[in-house]
Amino acid sequence: AAPAARGPHLVLVGTANVKAPGSPWFRSREEKGKEQGDGAARQRQSRAIVPAAPGGAVRPSSSSFVTSAVQAVGPAVVRIDTERTVSSSGTLDPLFEDPMFKKFFGDDLQKHAPKERLERGQGSGFIISRDGLLVTNAHVVADAEKVTVTLTDGRSYTGVVKGTDELLDLAVVKIDTRGAGDLPVAPLGVSNNLSVGDWVIAVGNPVGLDNTVTLGIVSSLNRSAAEVGIPEKRLNFIQTDAAINPGNSGGPLVNEFGEVVGINTAIRANAEGIGFAIPIDRAKDIT
Repeated sequence: AAPAARGPHLVLVGTANVKAPGSPWFRSREEKGKEQGDGAARQRQSRAIVPAAPGGAVRPSSSSFVTSAVQAVGPAVVRIDTERTVSSSGTLDPLFEDPMFKKFFGDDLQKHAPKERLERGQGSGFIISRDGLLVTNAHVVADAEKVTVTLTDGRSYTGVVKGTDELLDLAVVKIDTRGAGDLPVAPLGVSNNLSVGDWVIAVGNPVGLDNTVTLGIVSSLNRSAAEVGIPEKRLNFIQTDAAINPGNSGGPLVNEFGEVVGINTAIRANAEGIGFAIPIDRAKDIT
């Protein structure tokens, strides 16, 4: 679903942070060196040697860490389509209130105006258990009367909203897995281990374009809801420059190892490269 606008500049999709000992994203040089070494080793393992052409020569695989990460989490990312009935209160375009218009057409159009209309929306989510539980944003499924969940392989299921937390903008949806076979499950990471500058990947279905992947970095951590522009929420956000667009809401923000570290939620409408995700550690507390 195209996220609802909040204020003139925020779409539901400051101050500079200074590294200091004890902050959530401070690491010592020794810790960083060890992590970089571990990460490099994992990347080397993903670069398998594969046959080139019929000549029998071999060449390094062109797969990058992005490819490996998307292969790990991509199958568990879903599209969420919603339907809800919205009351129109019988109001029409202000043009129809014009006296000259009424002189020619009378009040018939106002009398026959539809009192309700069907509103459709779309968002993203990801499966967290083989029995069909998935996570998305609360605003994606808000007031939905019908929820349809579609996997990347084309399988489609009816979803039931099992619970929402409006203050955290999180929702849990359950799909009926009878006869579905094994469902892919997204591996969850630890958002508290993120550092500014780490690679992150946004996966989802922006503006109806299924299975879209974008790459960026962690731009900042612990952005308060007030800084982001939604002071009624009660959490801090991951800021990223990975492209997030309407329809990405509820989809995963993934680290370079293919682990979900955030839930894409909002963007700044008056800027480029400023998006926000809910840390996955907050979602673990309620699921």
